[in-house]
Amino acid sequence: MTVPPQGPSPDQAAMYVPAFSMKQRITMMANKYELIATNPDGSDGPVLAFAQQKRMAFKEQVTFYSDDTKSQPVFSFKARKTIDLGSGYDVFDANGQSIGWFKKEFGKSLLRSSWLLSSGHLHASGTERNPTVAIVRRVWEFVPFVGEIPLPFIFHFDFTEAETAKPVLSVERKVSVRDRYRITVQDPRLDFRVAAAMTVALDALQSR
Repeated sequence: MTVPPQGPSPDQAAMYVPAFSMKQRITMMANKYELIATNPDGSDGPVLAFAQQKRMAFKEQVTFYSDDTKSQPVFSFKARKTIDLGSGYDVFDANGQSIGWFKKEFGKSLLRSSWLLSSGHLHASGTERNPTVAIVRRVWEFVPFVGEIPLPFIFHFDFTEAETAKPVLSVERKVSVRDRYRITVQDPRLDFRVAAAMTVALDALQSR
């Protein structure tokens, strides 16, 4: 992770990672997510965090660990209200301090998933890049039994700053045996932990 040389400020992310990937391992009992740094040459670097989400369980909280031993929690996200998941999710550091939040815009998401994202003084909004794929995904999710099968469609999300419309975050799903996402963080104010939480949420919470 890149740590800014100057002292922290409200607009400066404590942890900035310009590019990383997320690998998903699907098992009978859980979805496992591995966040991996991307080297300048595009190859995989070290593991940055690991998260696990039990399948068919309530999705109000996900904890990230330093690796798959799950011995050291490093950050997490949690729904503000367990019943009303539309109220949003807060992202916390290892000490339980809030470092950002995200929220699905359910009204705008009827045809094309849309999210709000905040990290410090950075506020952004994100939508699915391809509206056609967005509609096909919704049909897939509403078909009985089929909707429980992991989505076979490739979909991408782009987040831009609310005030300037400048790129902030891009999440691209790649074709592979298991789900893999490539994440690019264009704005250095976006904390890696918030970006990682948003990425996992885009996979784990899309049907909510």
